[in-house]
Amino acid sequence: VQLQASGGGLVQPGGSLRLSCAASGFSLDRYAIGWFRQAPGKEREGVSYISTGGTYYANSVKDRFTISRDTVKNTVYLQMNSLKPEDTAVYFCVRRIGYGRLWDTVADYDNWGQGTQVTVSS
Repeated sequence: VQLQASGGGLVQPGGSLRLSCAASGFSLDRYAIGWFRQAPGKEREGVSYISTGGTYYANSVKDRFTISRDTVKNTVYLQMNSLKPEDTAVYFCVRRIGYGRLWDTVADYDNWGQGTQVTVSS
């Protein structure tokens, strides 16, 4: 079981990036996937989440980020528009294995991997 996040990079404020999360060893049809991020000196925070029941976003990224998935390619995407310097972080895609009350509970996810660095700077 593996999730490989990619697509990060350096972008100017106001720019866009699309992150990809390629899953192997399991089918996305059976699991919900979340995107989390961690900035230096800060705690890991939930960014977005997709399941058969719908999509969810942190308030800080709502209306700027869009999560989607391609079940044929077994890949989840995070389209990030209107990027801000405060979006700078390592982004992780993870599989949900626990179902607590909140979708962004870190302990409910596994397969954290290396993540992909997103830097928003002029």
